[in-house]
Amino acid sequence: LPIRVEPISMHQDKTANRRAVVALLIGAALIALAPIFVRLSETGPTATGFWRLALASPILFLWNGLRARSTQRQPLSRADLGLLILAGAMFAGDLAAWHTSIELTSVANATLLANAAPIFVAAGAWIWLDERPTMGFVGGLVLAIAGGALLARASAGSSAHLTGDALGLLTAVFYAGYMLAVKVLRARLSTSAVMTGSSLMGAAVLLPLTIGFGERLLPSTLLGWVVLLGLAVLSQVCGQGLIAWAIGHLTARFSALGLLTQTAVAALLAWMLFGETFTILQSAGIVLVAVGLFVARMADNPSRPLA
Repeated sequence: LPIRVEPISMHQDKTANRRAVVALLIGAALIALAPIFVRLSETGPTATGFWRLALASPILFLWNGLRARSTQRQPLSRADLGLLILAGAMFAGDLAAWHTSIELTSVANATLLANAAPIFVAAGAWIWLDERPTMGFVGGLVLAIAGGALLARASAGSSAHLTGDALGLLTAVFYAGYMLAVKVLRARLSTSAVMTGSSLMGAAVLLPLTIGFGERLLPSTLLGWVVLLGLAVLSQVCGQGLIAWAIGHLTARFSALGLLTQTAVAALLAWMLFGETFTILQSAGIVLVAVGLFVARMADNPSRPLA
């Protein structure tokens, strides 16, 4: 008869899992700081996105260089370069739209609507790849749409808030494109190489956009530079890095649940620092969108971690 033998490293696996959970939550909290830094920035929203990637790139470049010493370097093909440019362009659009959204609507709305990216990825796979979702996914999507409608209704009295909410959804579309490009790139390149390349490409896209929009490029005080450096180091490098590491040790479903905590952290910080409050209609919309996103992610096929 077959005998099941438990691996000796089970305790080590549990320890690694606990560390991954802690890393995921810390990473989500650090990313939740991003909209706070954007609000405090002395530069324009697109310029803030440029500095976020430009200041993070040297750190990522160093990380990628140190990693390349210990592993065999993978040659960069033309297809890889094209996908890196695409990933950088999508991430640049994501930051430009999201940072502008944060300026126009509430931090909670902008952060929550931007988290709909996996829904757009799965919807695109349904339309173009004929990957049919489960009924639970459709139910979660309906809840998320209903919550989005309530948020739009609550923002209807202000054209700026309504535009901000729309840009929050556009952020999710751009990030969905970024996720698809990164998914293909990760089959050949390391996480550090993809993050470094996409950050450099994204910064190269955001700089001319900043100049074209006529935004203020340079902060006027030392505090302004500290804010930009905090955004680059804490949110971009540490936050994204911790999440990337944690997802490699956790299931996609649990990771999706953990990442939703960034909306709550961002809303709490915005309430403490900027005095943002919510009406009953806004609160109901936020709850519906959060529940809808959670249900849709949990019901989706766990064998496709991208969605």
